Amino acid sequence: MPVAPAPTPWAFPPSSTWDPDDDLVALGADLEPGTLVTAYGLGLFPMPVTLDGEEHLGWFSPVERGVLPLDGLRVSRSLRRSVRDFEIRVDTAFDEVVAACGSPDRSDGWITPEFRHAYGRLHRLGWAHSVEVWRDDRLRGGLYGVSIGGLFAGESMFHRERDASKVALVALVDMLRDRHAERRVLDVQWQTPHLASLGVVRRPRADYLDSLSRSLDVPLPEPFRVDD
Repeated sequence: MPVAPAPTPWAFPPSSTWDPDDDLVALGADLEPGTLVTAYGLGLFPMPVTLDGEEHLGWFSPVERGVLPLDGLRVSRSLRRSVRDFEIRVDTAFDEVVAACGSPDRSDGWITPEFRHAYGRLHRLGWAHSVEVWRDDRLRGGLYGVSIGGLFAGESMFHRERDASKVALVALVDMLRDRHAERRVLDVQWQTPHLASLGVVRRPRADYLDSLSRSLDVPLPEPFRVDD
């Protein structure tokens, strides 16, 4: 099992008080492991936000959550061919995956050094994982996220070769489609046009939170279990 972090000193507002029309539900707190694990278990995830010219730590629970049903991934013929061209590894280059996802060359670069450090700590405690796509012993793409019971909360993905990030997603779905698949949740935060083309759907916040609550006591997928 992952190593239990120190309890968070922060109290997040209950979901009954969240604005039904606003994805942003709280500001403040910190990126300590205990805070992150607590937040994800409540259906929240952090991102930096700028309000009135000042940067804050924001906590989001989208009104319409992006979720990929494990039986809904759309895999084209060309993607199936690409899957055969790469090697999949898990948790062998977590920090490199996060750094690539947070490259300053990306237009949506919100993964600050503080976020990289925070998720690196989560990884070393067994709560955050990377799915990596390799060819010729070089990292070509991948994704990372937080895994709590039956929840995999995808944070970001990247590619250095065509289809490499999609191959990572195919591999992740294969890992999650075990005998507990019906209770697992693959959260991708928001549905974008690109993710929609892969099968991501939008779920109302209440439906997502209900599925989340039923997923948390599911065993971790085999590839993410930490050896004693």
